[in-house]
Amino acid sequence: MDRRPPSRRKGKTDQPPEGLIPGVVIRARGHHYDVETPDGVRVCQVRGRLLKEKRKDTLVAVGDRVWILPEGEDRGLIDRVEPRHSVLSRQRPGVSRPAEDVILANPDQVLVVFSVAQPEPHLRMLDRFLVIAEANELPAIICVNKVDLTGLEKAREIFGVYEEIGYPVLYCSAKEGWGIDQLKELLRDKITVVAGPSGVGKSTLINAIHPELKLKVGELRDFGAKGRHTTRAAQLIRLPFGERTYIADTPGIRELGLYDIHPKDLGFFFVEFTPYIPHCRYPDCTHDHEPGCAVRAAVEAGKIPRQRYESYLRLLRGEE
Repeated sequence: MDRRPPSRRKGKTDQPPEGLIPGVVIRARGHHYDVETPDGVRVCQVRGRLLKEKRKDTLVAVGDRVWILPEGEDRGLIDRVEPRHSVLSRQRPGVSRPAEDVILANPDQVLVVFSVAQPEPHLRMLDRFLVIAEANELPAIICVNKVDLTGLEKAREIFGVYEEIGYPVLYCSAKEGWGIDQLKELLRDKITVVAGPSGVGKSTLINAIHPELKLKVGELRDFGAKGRHTTRAAQLIRLPFGERTYIADTPGIRELGLYDIHPKDLGFFFVEFTPYIPHCRYPDCTHDHEPGCAVRAAVEAGKIPRQRYESYLRLLRGEE
């Protein structure tokens, strides 16, 4: 039985009244939102009527597609929020009841950036990112940077296991320009959450795709750092190719996603486990010690990579 929550579906919306213009929320600042519209970025507040009709925990989030009533040259009121087709979210901090805190609305995919060297890749951290992506029902792309330091063969020795289990893996060198055109096409017309630890070259990769952006090294936050970036503010950065190409600078992703995953459900977010889970003897099998576990049998038979299974056990037990 698949215990995943139901997907968030695109809803239908009525035709907005005349006088409203469409936009995308690219930044949240308290009760004010920067909204990118066809005539430029407008600073907007939420219309009082919409506040009174509030039916969800996060009324407006970065990434939301909205309709605004223009005010003057650069301001406006958010009159309507389109239904979301996906979210990156967490339990709202400090609230005991189930309350969704939407970090980013309408993301299309996650780009997980790791380097093959300098720093050495921490694959258990990569597995955590992939679990977060799976838990939020977001496709994940793995980008391996700095391949010029080791060569492609060595990079594939380290990351090839992820290709084997079905994740797209792109081998790049921002310094040498390898893989940049392919990465650009993967980002085109999508909202992409960029994640990865410190020093792997996230900003350098984005600058290689669009040099005019001139991001400073480290400007895309280093999501792997502990105890930092506790703000929930996200920001969309537009890339000037495709009609709706954005990257999402989203703090705190390392802490997202695992908060509401029951230990008995964790295995569903390791994609290579899913063919075997229905064949476990017990429906609530944790794949740790129970007899008749089909996942453990698949590991012993070489059908599931042992390193991924060991990573699963560490996450299951709350180990780093």
